[in-house]
Amino acid sequence: MELEATQQLEAVQQQQIQTLLGNVVKLTCQNEELRKIMESQNTERQRIVENHNEEESNSQANRRDRTSRGDSSRMENELRNMRKEMDELRRKADIEPCCLGWSKMNFLEARASVYPIPVMALDTISCLLKSMGEMPLFVLFKGTRNVFRNDELGREILQIALPTALALTADPIASLIDTAFIGHIGPVELAAVGVSIAVFNQVSKIAIFPLVSVTTSFVAEEDATKSLSIEADDSGVLETGYAVNQEMELEDLIPKVESTCKSSLIPSSYRKTNDRRQIPSASAALVIGSVLGIIQALFLIFAAKPILNYMGVESNSPMLKPAQQYLTLRSLGAPAVLLSLAMQGVFRGFKDTKTPLFAILVGDVANIILDPIFIFILRMGVSGAAIAHVISQYLISLMLLWRLIKEVDLLPPSINDLQIGRFLKNGSMLLVRVIAVTFCVTLAASLAARQGSTSMAAFQVCLQIWLATSLLADGLAVAGQAILASAFAKKDYTKAAATASRVLQVGLVLGLVLSIVLVVVLQFAPRLFTADVNVLQLIGVGIPFVAVTQPINALAFIFDGINYGASDFAYSAYSMVLVSLMSILCLFILSSSHGFIGLWIALSIYMSLRALAGFWRIGTGMGPWRFLRD
Repeated sequence: MELEATQQLEAVQQQQIQTLLGNVVKLTCQNEELRKIMESQNTERQRIVENHNEEESNSQANRRDRTSRGDSSRMENELRNMRKEMDELRRKADIEPCCLGWSKMNFLEARASVYPIPVMALDTISCLLKSMGEMPLFVLFKGTRNVFRNDELGREILQIALPTALALTADPIASLIDTAFIGHIGPVELAAVGVSIAVFNQVSKIAIFPLVSVTTSFVAEEDATKSLSIEADDSGVLETGYAVNQEMELEDLIPKVESTCKSSLIPSSYRKTNDRRQIPSASAALVIGSVLGIIQALFLIFAAKPILNYMGVESNSPMLKPAQQYLTLRSLGAPAVLLSLAMQGVFRGFKDTKTPLFAILVGDVANIILDPIFIFILRMGVSGAAIAHVISQYLISLMLLWRLIKEVDLLPPSINDLQIGRFLKNGSMLLVRVIAVTFCVTLAASLAARQGSTSMAAFQVCLQIWLATSLLADGLAVAGQAILASAFAKKDYTKAAATASRVLQVGLVLGLVLSIVLVVVLQFAPRLFTADVNVLQLIGVGIPFVAVTQPINALAFIFDGINYGASDFAYSAYSMVLVSLMSILCLFILSSSHGFIGLWIALSIYMSLRALAGFWRIGTGMGPWRFLRD
């Protein structure tokens, strides 16, 4: 009898355990459902807040005070109710097994006794994946389904990236047409102009890249900060107006609200009056660009002959005279070049890349029209080509300056507001970076030249294709830089993470598409550059590296823009120096052991290290990306 009673008691206890486990499973499912409900409520709450902000930003000047306060109170009630619902759901979701009188250890032991090991393993894997998904690196892979989604962020990226890519493409095309006109003068003149253009571009590159990059970030940050302060002032004016006019009658209230809207609600940078934005960074960029342009012009004018001699144009060479003429005259346009590029950086900071595109197209068309007039009709030869180019550059600068004066007050309140020291500090860091990048590519070209003229010719063809395809990625980099600089200035870290993720994903897809296109096109295109069989054979060796590395190149260039947008100039400089040192070592070792193919292996390693440096910064949540850890 005692045995039967014990067995019955154990059966009852086992049944109770099964019942309790079933209840726990049900509660677990309910908790999961509550979590999903909370997520949907969060999404709905965010949508309501976004709609509210959009309604506020698009409010008309004649909006009535009573309607405004009614909408505001209605929205506050909705948010208050939403907050109560969220608190209730959060309270329900906090139910744990210990509420049933169980310890967590007993619960896990009971769960393990009921559920098989595979289920527990799946739970463990799920938890690991969830924790990995919260790592900073995995932010880059969020929203992959929305990579080409036509949402607000996608449209903003496209509106900045596409005009930038077109503007970057327009200048090489114009230079190609310019070279075609000069080629009709004679082979000596063509070779001389080629050397002079190379010298001018290398000297300009030292100043151009830091100037444009720093200007874009600083202007975007300052413009975003100004807009935030204006919105804060407008909110303060409205709150004060409500407190003062609370007891006024409706008939007296309406006219004053309309007056307030006309004067205060509309940010000063967007009013339909003659008010202009106060952006001291824009003024500083123009001052620095002008000074650097004058210094570059004087340097090239007085040092033209020694520089050309260093480039291999001997004193008794027939190339020296036309090369010196072209370089001296072309140097007169250096102030216009630096000034126009500084203004392009300002417009990029405003997220306006259409204005620079229009100015560049007009200037390039003017250059193409003036070339035959000065070269052939006026019989000025290479001097005419240089003068035509200088005129086109000053035309671009004048157009951009005219447009900029309409939008920005270029006279700062004081000299201290220019923050020249901040420009020079960050610009010097990027200068170090430019020198490191230029040295790597120049060293690769030098090592190719040591292998012979055939190797050098093939290397130049592959290198030009390799660099030309980067223009599209540069457009995405500029878009990411401008949007990120604004987002960081506003402390909108959600948009910052979303922007970095989106531009990198689009860049990866773009790189894959370019790889496929190059594999197909470059089966036939090399014959457009040369008919030499030996050169074509070496080009065929380099083309696979050019094609396969396109996704890596795109990511590397976009990571540069992301770092600049986060004002992470120091990391960009130091990481590039480290990457360059490792790449230089690879260039020497691989070129000596594998020849021409070794050069392209080393360059592929170089671009991979650049991309890896960008991944490391964001993936570890360091520097300006610390917020990803939270």
